[in-house]
Amino acid sequence: MPRVHGDVTGKKDQVFRSVYQLVSRIPKGRVMTYGQIATLLASRLSPRAVGWAMHHCPAGVPWQRVVNASGGTSTDRLPDMPTGLQRALLTAEGVEFRPNDTVDLERYRWVPGGSRAKPPRRPKART
Repeated sequence: MPRVHGDVTGKKDQVFRSVYQLVSRIPKGRVMTYGQIATLLASRLSPRAVGWAMHHCPAGVPWQRVVNASGGTSTDRLPDMPTGLQRALLTAEGVEFRPNDTVDLERYRWVPGGSRAKPPRRPKART
C-alpha cells in the first residue's frame, strides 16, 4: 500500500481521519510522536504527513499531544500558531518539560493498548 502525503488527493481524507481518531484517544498528560502515529497506521503516512494532517485537524482533536521524535514541540515555527501554545497546553495537562524544552518520552509517551495507559504519578513532596 503506498504512503499518503499531504499533497495527495483522493483517499487522503480517509487516512487523515484515522490520524484524528488515534490522536483523539491520547489521554490527557500523555503524548505520541509523529513517527509513532505513522508506524501505527501501517506507515501509510510519513511522519511529516502526520504533521501536515495535525496542522489541519478538526476542532476537538487534541493536536497538542503530538510531539516530534525528540519530544519537542513543533508548532512554534508556524506563522499562524502563537509561540509557546503547545507547551502551555501540555503543561496545563501535567506534562513537564526538561531544561532543553523537550518532554521525557520514556515517561509521557502513550502506547495504545500498552502498559502506560495511566499518566505517571508524581512523587509526593517531602515535608
